Amino acid sequence: MTMGNPREALVLAAAANAAFDGWTVAAIRAGAREIGLEPADALALLPGGEGELLQAFSEWADRQMLVHLADLPLDAMKIRDRIAAAVRARIEVLAPYREAVRRGSAVLALPHMAPTGARLVWRTVDAIWYAVGDTSTDVSYYTRRALLAGVYSSTLVYWMNDRSPGHEDSWSFLDRRIGDVMRIPQLRRHAETLLKRLPDPRRFLRAGAAGRRSRFFGR
Repeated sequence: MTMGNPREALVLAAAANAAFDGWTVAAIRAGAREIGLEPADALALLPGGEGELLQAFSEWADRQMLVHLADLPLDAMKIRDRIAAAVRARIEVLAPYREAVRRGSAVLALPHMAPTGARLVWRTVDAIWYAVGDTSTDVSYYTRRALLAGVYSSTLVYWMNDRSPGHEDSWSFLDRRIGDVMRIPQLRRHAETLLKRLPDPRRFLRAGAAGRRSRFFGR
């Protein structure tokens, strides 16, 4: 990393040190030393401390994911394969920082950091959906992102603890989770079809009411 973008260089250097120092000012200072930046200048680049460092690192990972996706023939892929490729690309970007990511996830799980964590996940899944061609503007815009947030988050947690060669178990887990989500619309349509085949419950309500009237009037 050149100093053409000192903030990004600092973020990556600090992220590497976060595996040891946590996502703290100490990690920012250590990263600054590694790239030859004065501590005061480093803190000026990340005045928000650990929260801003985590946000900047997440934004960097999102950009790297998009760079990777730009090299893939997404138009020739099925939607579930596009999603799988995007989630995998986003997580693989984090590979050199896995222990730091583990510690960062713990920080973002804290009550005062939970809103930041939710916002970062939403930005990631929003970037994924746009990258794979989603142009929805109705309620599906939100449901697709909410479902993908669950897929991405659960796969990330699995990956952080995965010791299989090449993290193959994580990618199998990802495929299963996407398969589960892809079946949700099918299950909903199936349920709607079954409901249409059932007798109209209003008939029974009307029949019951008529029977009660007959008994009341002695008919």
